[in-house]
Amino acid sequence: MTDIERNTIFQDWMAAHKTILFKVARAYGATHSDREDLFQEIALQLWHSIDAFRGDSAAATWIYSVALNTAIAWGRKQGRHGRGREDFAAATALLVAPPARDHRLEWIYERISELDEVNRSLTLLILDGFSYRDISQILGLSESNVGVKIKRVKARLAGQLAKEEDDGFR
Repeated sequence: MTDIERNTIFQDWMAAHKTILFKVARAYGATHSDREDLFQEIALQLWHSIDAFRGDSAAATWIYSVALNTAIAWGRKQGRHGRGREDFAAATALLVAPPARDHRLEWIYERISELDEVNRSLTLLILDGFSYRDISQILGLSESNVGVKIKRVKARLAGQLAKEEDDGFR
């Protein structure tokens, strides 16, 4: 593949799917600076992965796979990114444009950021409407394990919401 072909594919993917990169960077980056660095790292890895894309899955599935694997590896390499999380309200600007802020969206992203790597990835994928089969391929889990994990994450989130409502936080 020539550089021109690779660049054309990359530009097409970014035009159609860059929100995936933003979502993953938002979920895995602790600060605004971390999210910017992670977005760039994901974009770089995506560009490098173009030759490996065989078309066995949709481009969005491939992009999510690259983005999540990059974010997880980046987080492990850069242990400092999990420490000193900034106020979550400052982080919402990446995906929620003022004044259309939705406190429910802020709440869910805050809860997603508290999940472990696999459950965080799983939650982002299910929120974007991926099938259990696609999720299992991206994360390397069985479909039944995906179902179990989704059920547990939903129960955890429902429990947190109920507790906050009982405590008068919402």
